[in-house]
Amino acid sequence: MSNVTVIGAGYVGLTTAACLAHLGHKVVCCDIDPNRISMLEQGKIPIVEDGLEELVLSGIGSGQLSFVLGARHAASGSEVVFLCVPTPQRQDGSADMSYIVEAVNEIAENLDPGTVVVNKSTVPVGSTTVVESTLNRPDVLVVSNPEFLREGSAVHDFLHPERIVIGSDDQGAAIRVATLYSKINAPLVTTDPSSAETIKYASNAFLATKISFINAVANLCEAVGADVRDVILGMGYDSRIGFEFLKPGPGWGGSCFPKDTRALINIAEDGGYDFKLLKGVLSANDEQKEIVTSKIIELFSSDESASGHVAVLGLTFKANTDDLRESPAVGIVTKLLEAQIRVIAYDPTVLPTSIDRFDGKSDLAYDKSASSNANDMSSAFRLEQSRTEKIQELIDKGLEIASDPYAACDGSRVLAILTEWDQFKWLDYGKIADSMTKRAIFDGRNLLEPSQLRRLGFTYRGIGR
Repeated sequence: MSNVTVIGAGYVGLTTAACLAHLGHKVVCCDIDPNRISMLEQGKIPIVEDGLEELVLSGIGSGQLSFVLGARHAASGSEVVFLCVPTPQRQDGSADMSYIVEAVNEIAENLDPGTVVVNKSTVPVGSTTVVESTLNRPDVLVVSNPEFLREGSAVHDFLHPERIVIGSDDQGAAIRVATLYSKINAPLVTTDPSSAETIKYASNAFLATKISFINAVANLCEAVGADVRDVILGMGYDSRIGFEFLKPGPGWGGSCFPKDTRALINIAEDGGYDFKLLKGVLSANDEQKEIVTSKIIELFSSDESASGHVAVLGLTFKANTDDLRESPAVGIVTKLLEAQIRVIAYDPTVLPTSIDRFDGKSDLAYDKSASSNANDMSSAFRLEQSRTEKIQELIDKGLEIASDPYAACDGSRVLAILTEWDQFKWLDYGKIADSMTKRAIFDGRNLLEPSQLRRLGFTYRGIGR
């Protein structure tokens, strides 16, 4: 058992802390947001993440997991300190390292000799050296251990990873970090820090490329009269390709793929290489959102005599998370509103009972006058602030939020499914058909069976079908 400190209680930090405690380590998780620490001490989870609440409650109950405000003193006495703070994207596409540097400066003087500091956050190539120089502690070792956690399944991904990557120039430090995962059966990749950091960016950029590719194939299928489902079936059985990430949709988003793909382009340019392929991937993703928006508007405009609005099911960038960052659904809804189309949306994580959170009255509303330094906010607080602002922005543009999917569809002219929440598969579409002014569905995630909907009188449009 090791004594571990995790700095940051966001998606990555909280999952890392809870899972390491589950593996038997003594873990202290730090954050600078007192409201969040208070919630976590009570076992309340402020993010949507399957299985995380159970692990946190178990860790608190066993005494293996605790939460403290601030990292300065929590790092003292720890054998390993994980940096799990955000590295947001700057306007030029590069990663902002200021939060990493700030956290390192806070703990530098309190680290015991021989402590291993681990970069868990997604960081630019060369960040290990940046942390080492910021620490200015030759007696402290720095290791890269990138996370490969998908929002919505982060706990499973941590405890059942496809690989564990550790980058270090010191073999002893690498072994100490590897020992933390000794109860996990997974391939271990040990390499130098720069290679470990590149593995993370390259992995996400490749997956983004795969999604953009299948979206392009879906558009091709529509043009030539093929069914993308059958094309995927024929492709996926090739073991060199596989079925994963061959799911066409309105585009990819979230906190990782957009940021990491752009960052890898910048890393390449810094090294003198023009990564035209990835630039094309970004362009294809932007184009996909435009294509989807056009399809919805086309369905909406095909019968001007019909009254009604567009009902949207799903706002998050994917199911099983409350994350709206770079969500294709949000981008498409924004374009519909800008086209002067009324939109009523339903998402399981955005309910009208919480609309008062978005009018500036919430305890989580950030008062900029209270701090002139954006770094004073915790990563989780910044995420909640971003989410609050995004929803408020949509509401200001005219978006209406429904209490359930049937309320969103009532009186609508077009139904657009933009996030693949499983519950949307099992709705009573006969009931929905009777409540709409025109029976038209755009299935942006290919969740539904077209023949069944057509028997109900729907005009059905999907992606590549």
